[in-house]
Amino acid sequence: MTSHFPKPPRRGMEAFASRDFRLYQLARGVAVLGAEAQAVAVAWQVYSITHRPLDLGYTGLALFLPSLLFLLAAGHMADRFDRRRILLLFYSLQMVCSMVLVTLAYAGSKSVYPIYAVLFLIGTGRAFAGPAGTSLIPQLVPEEHFVNAVTWGGAIFQFANVTGPAIGGLLFTLPLARLLSGWGLEGAGIVYVFNVAALLWFLVLVGNLHTRPGRMEKQNTSWKVVLAGFQYVKRSSLLLGAISLDLFVMLLGGAVALMPIFAQEILHAGPAGLGLLRAAPAVGSVVMSLVLARFPLHRRAGRSLFIAVALFGAATVVFGLSRSMWMSLAALAISGAADSVSVVIRGSLVQLATPPEMRGRVSAVNSLFIGASNELGAFESGLTAQWWGAVRATLLGGVGALAVAGLWAGLFPGLRRADELTAEALRAQAAPQETPLV
Repeated sequence: MTSHFPKPPRRGMEAFASRDFRLYQLARGVAVLGAEAQAVAVAWQVYSITHRPLDLGYTGLALFLPSLLFLLAAGHMADRFDRRRILLLFYSLQMVCSMVLVTLAYAGSKSVYPIYAVLFLIGTGRAFAGPAGTSLIPQLVPEEHFVNAVTWGGAIFQFANVTGPAIGGLLFTLPLARLLSGWGLEGAGIVYVFNVAALLWFLVLVGNLHTRPGRMEKQNTSWKVVLAGFQYVKRSSLLLGAISLDLFVMLLGGAVALMPIFAQEILHAGPAGLGLLRAAPAVGSVVMSLVLARFPLHRRAGRSLFIAVALFGAATVVFGLSRSMWMSLAALAISGAADSVSVVIRGSLVQLATPPEMRGRVSAVNSLFIGASNELGAFESGLTAQWWGAVRATLLGGVGALAVAGLWAGLFPGLRRADELTAEALRAQAAPQETPLV
């Protein structure tokens, strides 16, 4: 494991003193760039085949199910084996899956079922890679720079979200697309090729990391050891409140899965407009992440978390009501800025409040909740849009997110009162205790 961290060049960029942190974030940013571009292509391809909102929801369900099925195995593996090697193995699986999507696009498949099968395998790769990647980051930087690392990690992730969806939409229409169409590839197929290249780049960079974390959990395998992360979260009011807050807010308030409908039928903006809508939350998030990197949250983290969640819900309501592209983009940007504050606080809480030897298993639980809030949230959005229409589904989701913020502030007073984002303060507060039933 890396033991020497040079003096950081300037305030607000402390995490970049670590070579491995720089390499990993560059790799992760490129991988997210390709994944977000691919998400736009998959959504557009599925909706073009069936024209049913519910089928967009099934794409999220296919990605989410592996997180549920492999939760315990993924967390246990992240604590028992070299986390770097886990990343290499399961990102390789995702690259093979993208190659299969290229083949399906080349063949002109008109069935969505092969796409769902591939998405399930991609979700499997993410289910195992997620806990390993998240729990690896604290080993790349000194503990005192971890919050800065989380902040910059969020900024890089969202920067990829800015450009990824835009690339996904633009690759449908750029001159390159017309050139490759003569080779039998067009539209979604070109985007899938782009993602294959991005994943290959990720594998090269991660393969060059110097950090070798090795085995963190020394106990022999048993059900008690495997379930330790779940039990730790269940008995810690601070962690359970933080993780479940994201689950229910994003489950209700996420409108990402419905953006193809808004772009095509409400705002009449086409694939390029879809890319802009997908990018707007990331623009707000990047701006806010840069602000937080320069002016980090030192105190009153819990109160800031609930304010950010409430702002996210309100912005979702505005987006649902909007019929103007500019107003929709502004509302989504505000929601992204609010979500960025929430991500930094929750990410710091989960990692700093967890003992190092349990971070893989706790991260697996967190990944399950995040997957449920994103992928399962996409299924919920597609289902409610099928029943009530995209606009009503989005409005109800935003109102629901506001209600959850108020309810959780009452159910988890310790989370609301959380103050400093330091390991010493958070581990003392996160000591396992009896928690309310939610």
